[in-house]
Amino acid sequence: MACDLILVLDAQSPRDVIPALRPLQGTVRWIKVGLEMFTACGPDCVQEIAGLGFKVFLDLKLHDIPNTVAKAVESVSRLPIGMLTLHTSGGREMMQWAVKAQQQHAPHLLLLGVTVLTSTSAQGLAETGVPDSPEKQVVRLGQLAVEAGLRGLVCSPLEIAPLRAVLPPGVALVTPGIRPRDAKADDQTRVMTPGEAARAGANFLVVGRPIFKAPDPVAAARAILAEITQAG
Repeated sequence: MACDLILVLDAQSPRDVIPALRPLQGTVRWIKVGLEMFTACGPDCVQEIAGLGFKVFLDLKLHDIPNTVAKAVESVSRLPIGMLTLHTSGGREMMQWAVKAQQQHAPHLLLLGVTVLTSTSAQGLAETGVPDSPEKQVVRLGQLAVEAGLRGLVCSPLEIAPLRAVLPPGVALVTPGIRPRDAKADDQTRVMTPGEAARAGANFLVVGRPIFKAPDPVAAARAILAEITQAG
């Protein structure tokens, strides 16, 4: 499975970033819409971005009782999205209901299980009652997600190799925490360069600020894509 780039939109409205997005058409294929934008302008933002020709990764990190999550999956399946996230910590039954709804209403949709947020350290896990390292918790939740029927996971770059060692090869790994060597880590605590993550076995690299804050966003995106290609 090849590796591709997903661009993060840190904004409340597509109109805030459309001027920056247009030059990236033809270079970047995937756009990630997160909670900030979706709660600000709702499904319309997905429609606008898809209308520009981009594939949409809707990052809502669903986490609720099984029936509610299944109904949410059914609702968003009407939108032009290719990926959707849910929290694996919601448990096996919740994920199974989500998978059933996805298969019934959006066979094309890739459900992604979020394991441990890339902003979470071992100390942060311990404070929530999880004594294991982030790596062990990611592997535990990743295996549970695949057993429940999910075909993709979100994980930090540092957990790609441990997951690849225990999961079926067809499971897609979406990896935030990607920073070119000269970029700041910002709020990510477990990071890796694009080339390192691609070589480790990531299928999608999630990048935001290193592209949008670059003097030339198109050149920055192309440099990351070139590094991914060279890593392959």
